[in-house]
Amino acid sequence: MTTMKEIAERTGVSVSTVSLVLNGRDAGRVKPGIASKVRKTAEDLGYRPNPLARSLRTSKTKILGFISDEIATTPYAGRLILGAQDAARSMGYMLLTVNTNGDVELERHEISTLKQYDVDGFLYACMFDRAVDPPDSLEPLPTVLLDGTDKRGRLASIVPDEHRIGYDATRRLIEAGCRSIAYIGAGGEDLPKVSGQVIADRYPADVLREQGYLDALHEAGRETDPDLMIRVSFNRPALDAVSDLFDRKRPDGFVCFNDARAWYVYLCAAQRGLTIGRDVSVVGVDNHRLVSDTLAPELTTVDLPHYEMGYWGTLKLVSIIEHRTPDDAALPGTRSPLPDLSETNAMIHCTLLERHSVADPAR
Repeated sequence: MTTMKEIAERTGVSVSTVSLVLNGRDAGRVKPGIASKVRKTAEDLGYRPNPLARSLRTSKTKILGFISDEIATTPYAGRLILGAQDAARSMGYMLLTVNTNGDVELERHEISTLKQYDVDGFLYACMFDRAVDPPDSLEPLPTVLLDGTDKRGRLASIVPDEHRIGYDATRRLIEAGCRSIAYIGAGGEDLPKVSGQVIADRYPADVLREQGYLDALHEAGRETDPDLMIRVSFNRPALDAVSDLFDRKRPDGFVCFNDARAWYVYLCAAQRGLTIGRDVSVVGVDNHRLVSDTLAPELTTVDLPHYEMGYWGTLKLVSIIEHRTPDDAALPGTRSPLPDLSETNAMIHCTLLERHSVADPAR
């Protein structure tokens, strides 16, 4: 293994000079030409820094702990973790991931275990967007919340802009010429649960998306009709409720809380001889590939930025750990633009993905 001493001998400088250059502390201390020569020699010799030695020297291990409640059981966990991993890798960090299944005692144990690995900070991920009370055991290490906000306002966080989701979806249907736009929310037996326990009578995201729907209608000078707004769970009760809405109000546009609920609109339209994308327009939320790509025609949907939340949250955490903006990170091409790292409680404007479930007024 190549050492700093070998690089120093090859370049004719001191070991301390090599150390300054390879640890990124050469600005103003080492002439640019010499620094360039040291880096080139290190690259040619295949130099790799010793993580253990570096951690002893800097008191940093470059390891981050990723803790989730029940997100590993959701279809979106992979994208969230992948975004965090990609960002960590781009900054020279490693990610250790644990899932607590919502068990408080297990969570406490896992946090303690990660601290034994001397992690530099934590990413704390929620299974759905909500206000949470993160455990005090995360302290004193820097922590960033993913898809959730801190009830006590202590920690940085990132969530989707839920209000804008409902607003953008409704505006798209207004622009498509829809005259009567319904909102299909989440309700019935589908209530927010953590570890199997109901924690609220509605999803916070549902409340905000519904308000975005109402605000878009109001901005367009449309009257709002409470009878066009329903909350459904799944299976037969949901199908019956959407079917009843079709017969009572005959809406020609639907904003759905998620892609799964759009399926009931498709089925009810087919039962009435109506064509999605011509007679009835539908916008979902999630970009759930098993739904949005499977339905015919393909569903226009708002993409939930799980990858982006994981990526931004990791960059934010590193910026807190290193007390700097990580401008050397390779920013990926993402569907939704990443917020500025100067934000503490960031919201992502989610991208609406055009497919074929919204009518074209020109046709």
